[in-house]
Amino acid sequence: MDHATSGKHLKVVVVTPEQAVLDEAADFVAVPMYDGELGVLPGRAPLIGRLGAGELRLQQANAVRRYFVDGGFVQVRSDVVTLLTDKAVPAEQIDAAAAEGELRAAAGRATHSPEEQAKNEKAQTRARAMMRVAHHTLTVSSSAGRH
Repeated sequence: MDHATSGKHLKVVVVTPEQAVLDEAADFVAVPMYDGELGVLPGRAPLIGRLGAGELRLQQANAVRRYFVDGGFVQVRSDVVTLLTDKAVPAEQIDAAAAEGELRAAAGRATHSPEEQAKNEKAQTRARAMMRVAHHTLTVSSSAGRH
């Protein structure tokens, strides 16, 4: 029996220093880890991991919700997926032009030390991830009306 017919769901909780951003049920969750994407279905073994900058994707029945998250930690335990992150933004609220501007600024910034270089590379990675999440949402939204 697959998870869609088993009646089991995940509880997804996203918390930033400012607020609880999300506390909802989902059938499937894709989490951006620092070294790739992690897919979570109900019944998954417990884990704790480090998040990267990227797309958090929740599958809820026939709908998909997307968020940009910027690092932090994830815990999976007893069908509860908890993300502690500095930033979580619904994909439709991402300003793609601002993210592109951040990428250009970071790419053009001179660096004089390894620390500055690492900070600059992190800013570029974050801006690219935001642009990918925003672009994917725009692509899905614009194609959703065509049948």
